[in-house]
Amino acid sequence: MIEFRDVTYAYPEALSPVLNHLNMSVEEGEFILVVGPSGAGKSTLLRCLNGLVPLFYGGRFGGQVQVFGNDPLEKEPREMSRVVGFVFQDPETQFVVDTVEGELAFAMENHNLPPLLMRKRVEEVLDQLNIAHLRNREVSTLSGGEKQRVAIASVLTLSPRVLVLDEPTSQLDPQAAEEVLTTLQKLNADLGLTIILSEHRLERVVQYADRILYMPGVGQEPISGSPQKVLQHIDLTPPLITLAKELGWDEIPLTIKAGRKQVRRMPLVAKILSSEIPPSTAGSEQGDAPHSSSPIAMENVWFSYNGHDALRGVSLSVRPGEFIALMGRNGSGKTTLLKQILGLLHPKRGIVRVYGLDTSHTDLEHIVSHVGYVPQNPGSLLFAETVREELDFTRLSHKMPKGDYMPLLTKLGLAAHAESYPRDLSVGERQRVALAAILVADPEIILLDEPTRGLDYVQKRSLANLLQKQKAEGHTVLMATHDVELVATCADRVIILGDGEVIVDGPAREVMAGSMVFASQINKLFRHPRFLTVEDVLHAVGSSKSHS
Repeated sequence: MIEFRDVTYAYPEALSPVLNHLNMSVEEGEFILVVGPSGAGKSTLLRCLNGLVPLFYGGRFGGQVQVFGNDPLEKEPREMSRVVGFVFQDPETQFVVDTVEGELAFAMENHNLPPLLMRKRVEEVLDQLNIAHLRNREVSTLSGGEKQRVAIASVLTLSPRVLVLDEPTSQLDPQAAEEVLTTLQKLNADLGLTIILSEHRLERVVQYADRILYMPGVGQEPISGSPQKVLQHIDLTPPLITLAKELGWDEIPLTIKAGRKQVRRMPLVAKILSSEIPPSTAGSEQGDAPHSSSPIAMENVWFSYNGHDALRGVSLSVRPGEFIALMGRNGSGKTTLLKQILGLLHPKRGIVRVYGLDTSHTDLEHIVSHVGYVPQNPGSLLFAETVREELDFTRLSHKMPKGDYMPLLTKLGLAAHAESYPRDLSVGERQRVALAAILVADPEIILLDEPTRGLDYVQKRSLANLLQKQKAEGHTVLMATHDVELVATCADRVIILGDGEVIVDGPAREVMAGSMVFASQINKLFRHPRFLTVEDVLHAVGSSKSHS
């Protein structure tokens, strides 16, 4: 059993506690989903379970935590790792060894486990996480999603009693995320392993949870209960549940299967699906533009890492003001393609042009005067003492005067952090700071690599609105993402990569509708190309009612 008794915690120099007199308990074998807005204290709560808070982070701590009879304050995180397996938001922070197999064995070696047992457990977790093919790979060569699965496998080798995961699917493609979550469900059901997991993409995980703990933020009482009960009373809900609440369904469905039962009872469904309701603007027509007028043009681009082809004959042309989503499974070449456009990587063969300039023969400084890039790890962009100074640095490096940043910071939900040290912020907040630091330079081309990592649904809507405004003002946006719901809301065009090749390139609605992997929740619910988003359905229902 796990218990929090009157736990209060504040980070060093913080004016208010992030956890305030928290009381909660978890029974052995439960699957607990922790949700709440970015910065509400979800990661902090998880870190209390193995003693990282406060032993590593410092600050002011009160109350008591018990984890299966262990007090994390009395034991070091190393000793607690036999009880609590912890997977961080950023998997790179927990890697120590160069190779995958070495990383899986590292913790067991530190605990002096017998070699035969170590080999057995390594084989088991390689199979459980479907990463046997990565055994001999160097960790540095893995994609973000592959690193996430290796991080999960590395903590499972110690056979902990509770597995704690901080946004484990944030960098995974839909198929890989489903594989990981199915594995967690199996560990929970077959072995009775207690699982405590925080996640923003509830559409992926809510159906697996026994109970939800909703943390609304500082000064407000957490809400705990069954998924249906909690989701009925909060705003941070996935599209399926948002639609159910908007339409006043009697039951809150947690799965598409349950939702389709409700859809069949909708009296207007037949009329909606048969009527000539125009699709929304998402998925507008796309076509090739001549290279002379293209912000971005790639011709037969090849690129390899250590002899492995990451891009294979990629050709594409981007029109001014297009919003393009790059999708595909982990390791398909999305990040590599973005780095080619920025000039961080140069093709082995072929040409990449930005506004007609060959990136292989153009200074990076000149390219970044046109292109803003937010990488998967936003921390690589952040080094100033305050958020305001980060934005000052960007403006000055582009020979632009300092400005009033509060309107932009307000849109990104960062107004209260203007004078904060960026690296002390949550992952989602750092992601938004990095985006702000790019947008203040007003780049003509915006490149985003997994921009919704660490963002809750409200922040994702704000991000979508902000990016759509950038597009409306003529900016070109390329976004590499696994977030199908954001793509359904924003993108004009979707390019799906597979093993470094362009597999599909077309209008968003045409590409996503009916896809087994890349369809949105609403499209899976109705199985009709007219419906990708909640707004599509509400508009159609409203139109049908007004004409009935």
